Amino acid sequence: MRLMINGETIERPEPCSLAKLLQELNVKAERVTTVVNETIVPAAQRAAYQVQEGDRLEILTFAGGG
Repeated sequence: MRLMINGETIERPEPCSLAKLLQELNVKAERVTTVVNETIVPAAQRAAYQVQEGDRLEILTFAGGG
């Protein structure tokens, strides 16, 4: 299964939940916003959301400043 994450193509052996994918990528899920195919997927929905072949994901982190 091919996915695009932050502009880079990755291969996965099978579909999985967005939450599992973040865990496999060692992403601190509580610190990011996830966008799949230009739609925000709220943190509460990541465990149920299944990533599919060809999905385009953006994993966004925000930094505060002053």
